[in-house]
Amino acid sequence: MNRAILGLFVALSGCVSHPSAPPPGPVTYTVGNPYEAGGEWQYPRDFASYDVTGLSAVIGDDAPAYTADNEAFDPNALAAASPVLQLPAIVTVTNLVNGRSVQVRVNARGPNTPGRVIAVTPRVAQLLAYPIGGVVEVRVTLDSAATATLDGALGAGPKLSAAPVAGVTAQSLAPPGGGAAGTVQNLNPVATAQTTSGPVQLTGTITIVAPGPGPLFVQVPGYGSQEDAYRESQRLYGMPTHVVPVNDGVRTLYAVNVGPYHSVEAADAALQELLNRGVADPQIVVR
Repeated sequence: MNRAILGLFVALSGCVSHPSAPPPGPVTYTVGNPYEAGGEWQYPRDFASYDVTGLSAVIGDDAPAYTADNEAFDPNALAAASPVLQLPAIVTVTNLVNGRSVQVRVNARGPNTPGRVIAVTPRVAQLLAYPIGGVVEVRVTLDSAATATLDGALGAGPKLSAAPVAGVTAQSLAPPGGGAAGTVQNLNPVATAQTTSGPVQLTGTITIVAPGPGPLFVQVPGYGSQEDAYRESQRLYGMPTHVVPVNDGVRTLYAVNVGPYHSVEAADAALQELLNRGVADPQIVVR
């Protein structure tokens, strides 16, 4: 065997995928208890609606072999991790910088970095054209109907498979309020994959919507009255604070926004300052 062939054999032998052990149990509907990560408390719950902006990260090489709901982790799947959403859930993740948007399956907890609303697999980051470093402004919207279908399938038994590696198409949409959608371009001509053996499927279709980047704010949410919010803002002497109304879908609350900040580093520093001052549950949002 000549040296070139031997070298090729050695290289290919390093790419062999070995079968992994079976997951610890069937895929399960999961919420979980409140937990602390990076000095910030997270409160998972079953959301009927969820539409937030913030910063996204990319799931790293140190991800566990199995997700929080007992799926085998696949870095090439259309999947993501959320600190608070019920698992599994279907959400649309939109890169607010370039307008690229795709539907993914949330099946893991994380990220553990304060101020991040979601972490996506490397494949999703590639599809949405995340920048080097993997942190970008995003919008995360829950597909309530698809998520309810997942819950129903789980209630009938362990019928779900792991999140897929999907064929991907891109669809350019007319501007908001405009006419019909534009043409469809095949970016990756492979067979369309299915998310589950049931009715919920992910196609990997990328839609291009109007970008919506904006300055970053660190938000302290949840005050029932303007007076309480103003008292909190006065406690944050020396920081640029603003009291703003926010609607959680049920009632109007008042939040303290700190900012604006025009870099991730500045927003992260402000969030850490709030944590150091004992402020509970600050979030980074895009406005």
